[in-house]
Amino acid sequence: MNFVSVRVITGDVARLVDFYERATGVAADWANEDFAEIRTASAILAIGSTRTVPLFAPGSARPADNHSVIIEFLVDNVDRTYKNLTGFVEDFVNEPTTMPWGNRALLFRDPDGNLVNFFTPVTPDAIEKFSR
Repeated sequence: MNFVSVRVITGDVARLVDFYERATGVAADWANEDFAEIRTASAILAIGSTRTVPLFAPGSARPADNHSVIIEFLVDNVDRTYKNLTGFVEDFVNEPTTMPWGNRALLFRDPDGNLVNFFTPVTPDAIEKFSR
């Protein structure tokens, strides 16, 4: 089994796609006005409209209602990324902070309130873990 993507449901696909394109520097692949993907080398962030929810099960997902999932991106230099995002990201949860598990992490919210973590491994163990 391979993990390939996370899908975020939103009431405004264009706004959320624009945010992630700007934050990541990755252009989205659009299937149609209700669905786009931010494709990285290791996974995909899919962004779907509320109009897609009934295709799975009516009422099974609600936009801007996440209180438990953090969307994470590995970046080359989290401190530089923080400087680049300042003035664009409206809701930083923290500034770059070195975590006990060896990653330097920056936590912020996207326009729908979803938590996003950009991180860079900084300890030898963390660097080894993400170099595989």
